[in-house]
Amino acid sequence: MDLDALRIYLLVAEAASFTRAAERLGLTRARVSTVVQQLEAELGTRLLQRTTRSVRVTPDGQLFAERAQALVGDADELQALFQRQPAALRGRLRVDMPGQLSSQVLVPRLPEFVAAHPQIEIELSSTDRRVDLVHEGFDCVIRAGALRESGLVARPLGELVQINVASPAYLAAFGTPRSLEDLAHHRLVRYSSTLGGAATGWEYVEGGEQRMLPMAAVLTVNNTFAYESACLAGLGLIQAPALGLRGMIEAGRLVEVLPHLRPEPLPVTLLYAHRRQVARRVQAFMDWVAGVMEEVLAR
Repeated sequence: MDLDALRIYLLVAEAASFTRAAERLGLTRARVSTVVQQLEAELGTRLLQRTTRSVRVTPDGQLFAERAQALVGDADELQALFQRQPAALRGRLRVDMPGQLSSQVLVPRLPEFVAAHPQIEIELSSTDRRVDLVHEGFDCVIRAGALRESGLVARPLGELVQINVASPAYLAAFGTPRSLEDLAHHRLVRYSSTLGGAATGWEYVEGGEQRMLPMAAVLTVNNTFAYESACLAGLGLIQAPALGLRGMIEAGRLVEVLPHLRPEPLPVTLLYAHRRQVARRVQAFMDWVAGVMEEVLAR
């Protein structure tokens, strides 16, 4: 199968436009359209749904794009196989990680990796939703918390310490809790990646075991930033990684409470698909991000 045709199709799918793809490729729109039509004829399926106003990827087109991206990436890797200089690494790299780790840890350090590997194009997804690494075409993902995936290679990076915090306004209205018994007069802002899930409560460690005290929640959110914002607004207590809260504590916007009743730390893990040969650009990124994460988490 023609790799140039795959690259053209991938660009059309990404841009959702034959015209924009043609401009980026320096080709005519007619040429780009012809290549995609020939590809569809060869495959015996429609990859793109065309209207006068838009171009959309079909389900078959999405599946084909995921596999085509892997093939193009492997081809780029093969081309650079015997080039030993780091700058020779090239191709697209798709990564997913939690928003806080992305904004507070990875992105501020990312210029280091980009300077070392200027020909690698990075696609960074930062979402609280757990993406499907294989079916959504990610090269690697970072997870905070217990692992659910199976059949993936897991590389432990460290742990995120969790603390309990509230806003000064909330504590002025409800008082500062000193014990588990005091929590009967307080309320939580609850975080759940899936709204409508089972109710949770105050998590704490006792006798080396994780325990949970049922508590009322005035609000449930499914987004990390909404979780912090609700706490800042005085809606309740939250339990979250210290990494994202230290600045607000130092600024006096949040106050740590019940330090002796913290939740268990969250394990942080790098996951990637089990392949006999991991692409060099992927391995280079994983080694770099592991070093960055381990350095930060150790502090």
